[in-house]
Amino acid sequence: MVSKESFGNYPAMRNIIASVYEGSLVPMDAALRIESRYFCDLMLKPESGNMVRSLFLSKQALEKGEARPEGQVKGEINKVGIIGAGFMGAGVAYVSAMAGIEVVLIDRDQESADKGKQFVIDRDQESADKGKQFAIDEQAKRVKRKKTTEEKALAVTNRIYATTDYSKLNGVDLVVEAVFENSELKAEITKRAEKFIDKAAIFGSNTSTIPITDLATASVRPDNFIGIHFFSPVHKMMLVEIIKGKKTCDYAISRAIDFVSKIRKVPIVVEDTRGFYANRCVMRYIQEGFNMLSEGVKPALIENAAKMAGMPVGPLSLQDEVAIDLAHKVMLQSKNDLGSQYVEGKGDAIVKTMFEAERFGRKNGKGFYVYEGREKHLWSELDQFALDGILQEQPNVQDVKDRLMYAQAIEAARTMAEGIVHDPREADLGSIFGWGFAPFTGGAISFIDTIGAKAFVARADELLEAYGPQYEVPPLLREMSKANETFYNKFSR
Repeated sequence: MVSKESFGNYPAMRNIIASVYEGSLVPMDAALRIESRYFCDLMLKPESGNMVRSLFLSKQALEKGEARPEGQVKGEINKVGIIGAGFMGAGVAYVSAMAGIEVVLIDRDQESADKGKQFVIDRDQESADKGKQFAIDEQAKRVKRKKTTEEKALAVTNRIYATTDYSKLNGVDLVVEAVFENSELKAEITKRAEKFIDKAAIFGSNTSTIPITDLATASVRPDNFIGIHFFSPVHKMMLVEIIKGKKTCDYAISRAIDFVSKIRKVPIVVEDTRGFYANRCVMRYIQEGFNMLSEGVKPALIENAAKMAGMPVGPLSLQDEVAIDLAHKVMLQSKNDLGSQYVEGKGDAIVKTMFEAERFGRKNGKGFYVYEGREKHLWSELDQFALDGILQEQPNVQDVKDRLMYAQAIEAARTMAEGIVHDPREADLGSIFGWGFAPFTGGAISFIDTIGAKAFVARADELLEAYGPQYEVPPLLREMSKANETFYNKFSR
């Protein structure tokens, strides 16, 4: 069971089993010595240090607002407006109401707004049902928990006002625009909302790829315009990217951090660029999966090697979860925005074919996988994407693992080199909580530091020669390899 779940990447599991088995064969004093030695062995492994640093120390620091700009003080967020009551907007409304924030939920018609509120009611009902079951199963003295849970669920629902009326945004501390990826629509909504919100209110766009500086051109107060990028599903994903536009002021960043901290998420602050940090890096993961698919690597090898490397799902499965129709929409928006500067990749044709075949992913039960209830299996017709047919001799597993992990880590290093992310802690937590980069590594930047810049660059150069320019490391990393530096030493605050 441990091997199936961890692929040997988490030494704690192996050491615990060894302690139990070996300890059961000897007297207690000897068993305790065995356990102590396995514990010490574990604490000296890099996985332990990386996980403790990222998932405990760094996470706590960022949750407490350590990314707040100097000179800014913590404030309160009591009321927010959310425009767009679809799956993302309703998710933001839910976590906001759960945190005690009053919510104005707006959509184009009352039916859509009410549907978004119903999402919150449904989530609350799930919590209430769990509370009821707990009360039934526990002793009689705990029965009052049932009442508390039901009252809490009702209070959460009552904090949300679903409407089509933008004037109800008066008095909000912050707005989250959560409509689909269309620059014109977002611009129109910005203008409508800014007629009613207070001067000190912050306007945040939940865009996943469109640069915030571009979207801010529609605002009459670009200094208070910021990106607040949630990940789906909002009520389960821990990370929120706060994106600074060229004119975004420190006050807006501080208020956005106040909001994200209050809804119990982990905020990371990044500079403006297409795809920001998380999406920019995860695209490399998915694209490398597409590259291998087009080269004739078997889909099962791609997916299984990814999980063996520590990723929660393979790149094809991840694309299914994100939705292929969304990927197609983002691709078209990027082509429109970049024009002649747009560089078409091997994945473009794959996404286009899947979209035209109405294979949108898990959402409609068919994508790179076929979904049958809780079960799924790879679509049998994926061989069509191998440009020269399936390779007779498949690459070894380590090669596939390296291609997938290095593609992501190099892109994370590029964002550090370009100043998109300033703190390796934010880059690490962003990679783990944003797209599931193998947690045992401590994150994409810790992955590089653990290998060592020199050894990492040497392996990246081998991949560069064999597979293409996506493995070209930034000059900063090459310089670090010569000086034997780490990101945590070089960028430590």
